[in-house]
Amino acid sequence: MSLQIGIVGLPNVGKSTLFNALTGAGAQVASYPFTTIEPNVGVVGVPDERLQKIAAMVNPERVTPTTIRFLDIAGLVKGASEGEGLGNQFLGHIRNVDAIAMVVRCFRAADIPHVTEALDPRSDIEVTSLELALADLTTVEKRLEKVKKALKGKPKEYELELRLLERLHERLSRGGGAQQVPRDAEEERMLGGFGLLTAKPQLYVANVDEEAFQDDDELVMAVEEAAASAGVEMVKISAQLEVELGDWPSVEAEAYRAELGLKESGLRSVISAAYRLLNLVTFFTATGGREVRAWTLTEGSSALEAAGRIHTDMQQGFIRAEVIPYDELTAAGSFAAAREKGVMRLEGRDYVIQEGDVVHFRFNV
Repeated sequence: MSLQIGIVGLPNVGKSTLFNALTGAGAQVASYPFTTIEPNVGVVGVPDERLQKIAAMVNPERVTPTTIRFLDIAGLVKGASEGEGLGNQFLGHIRNVDAIAMVVRCFRAADIPHVTEALDPRSDIEVTSLELALADLTTVEKRLEKVKKALKGKPKEYELELRLLERLHERLSRGGGAQQVPRDAEEERMLGGFGLLTAKPQLYVANVDEEAFQDDDELVMAVEEAAASAGVEMVKISAQLEVELGDWPSVEAEAYRAELGLKESGLRSVISAAYRLLNLVTFFTATGGREVRAWTLTEGSSALEAAGRIHTDMQQGFIRAEVIPYDELTAAGSFAAAREKGVMRLEGRDYVIQEGDVVHFRFNV
C-alpha cells in the first residue's frame, strides 16, 4: 500500500496548488474558500535514480517505483470542529494517512484573500492545530462513552484503554495533541486504532513567494521557529513555481531551481522530509528479467518483514535473503560481477534491511 500524506491548512494557503505541484493532477484551484469539496487524491511514483541504474543492468519488462499518495481536503477555518465553514466532516478522509502536511501561507498576493487581515503563520498554525485537536477530542469522547459502558461488564479488558482515553481527553481539552501524551508500547498499539489526527507525525510546508528562496523572509522564519518549538519537520516550497516548472523540460527546470539555490524539486523535498519523519528506508528487488522494483519499509525492519511487504507467501516460506548493497552493486557494474567479487551476502530472517539494499528472497511455498 502507498505511503499516504494528508494535506491540511486554512483556506487560500495554496493547498490545492501544492497538491497539483506534487501530483500533476490538475485539481481545481481558485481564490475563494472551500474550492475542494470532495478530497483530491493523487498517487505519484517516488523519484529514485538508483532504480533506473539497477534497471539498466537487468533490462526488465517493468520498472516499478514505490509510490506516495496525497490527499487534499477542504480548508479548515476557526470553529471547524463545531461545524463552521464546511465543518470537520472532511477530516475523516485523512484519519488513515501516515502523516499530515500542514500548509502555511508565506506568500504575499493581494488578489488572493487570506482568512485574516494580516499574514501571521504562527496564528495559522495554532488555528489549524487546534481544530485538529478538537476534532480528535470529539472522537475520544465518543470512544470514552462506549468504553465506560463496556467497563461495567468487562473491567479488566477495558481498564487500560480507559486510562489512556482519559489522558488523551485531558490533553486534547487543553488544545494539545495526542503525540504529547506519554504512553507505553501497549498503549501505542491501542492509540493507533483510534485514528487520531494529532497522533500522526506532522510536516509544516511553508508555501512561499519565489523571491523568498533568495532572501531571509520573516514569514518563513516564523514557520521555522514554530517547527523548531514543536519538534516538527519543515520544508519551504513555492507551490505556484513548482506548478509552472512542471510544464518545463526537466533539464531547464533543474537549471532554474539551481539558480534559486534549490537542490531538489518540491516533490523530492516533501518526500525526503516524509521519509525522515516516518523513519523509512528503500530497498530494491530485481526479479529475473521481469521487474525491477523499489519498496518502502520502516527502518529497523527484518528481512522476514521485508518479504512480507512483498507477499505473505514469501514471508511464510522464507528460506534466506541474498543481499547486495546498492553502492557495491554499482561499483561492481553488474549482478554477475558482484557475485564474483563476493559482495552478495546470504542473510537470515532476522537480518535488518538497510537503505539501498538490493534483495533477492529465496522462499518455498
